[in-house]
Amino acid sequence: MTARLARIVRHPLKAIGREELDAVTLSPGAVLPWDRAFAVAHERSRASDLDGPWAQKANYLRGVTGPALMAVTCHFDEAARRLTLRHPDRPELTLRLDAPEDEGALIAWLDPIWPADAPRPTRLIHHAGRAQTDVPDAWVAVHGMASHRAVAQKLGRSDLSIHRWRGNLWIEGSAPWEEVDWIGREFRIGDAVLIGREPITRCKATMANPETGRRDADTLGALEEGWGHTDFGIYAEVIEGALIRTGDPVA
Repeated sequence: MTARLARIVRHPLKAIGREELDAVTLSPGAVLPWDRAFAVAHERSRASDLDGPWAQKANYLRGVTGPALMAVTCHFDEAARRLTLRHPDRPELTLRLDAPEDEGALIAWLDPIWPADAPRPTRLIHHAGRAQTDVPDAWVAVHGMASHRAVAQKLGRSDLSIHRWRGNLWIEGSAPWEEVDWIGREFRIGDAVLIGREPITRCKATMANPETGRRDADTLGALEEGWGHTDFGIYAEVIEGALIRTGDPVA
């Protein structure tokens, strides 16, 4: 089977919501457009006190602390900067991410699904042109469908969702864990060229079911027992940009 791009996923609000795209334009040295462009800081965050526009992930709300966040889905209207959030335990919310008056509505919407004993969500963070990804480098997360199926088989869970991994680009047709071999090598998706940079080390956020927001699978234990590590997927840097679409060949 020829490898191809099977899914494109972005997360405009870090750790809170996901949406699938049919196509996206990749740019050299940049993340997926609007991926993790916004983040919600908590009351112990030092994000606004840092010298640079990027802050470590511990400054923000994350699925590792609040597994219920994993069940949020979204739709982002880029032109209007309007985000719609959906969660099985909350009413649908639509807000303007660049409108200060909507910040309070977002915090109020999140509060009931954020753990009561965790630092409370307080404010929205956005730095134009600087994504709040887990690493400071402007990389995209690339994953193999076959690798995901290997973990699902290890867990005995045919229903294991790919959205546990919160990746960007999903490849179908590659061998299990083949993407790890792309670290340090160039590969092409459609007309875009990327280079693998490093593996992605995983946390307990992946244990939560993206449909329910409840932890129900020991993904970390499966990775450790099956393969001797807790890595899944790789970070890659875009070195030649292009419009890519689901179905594009990968080589």
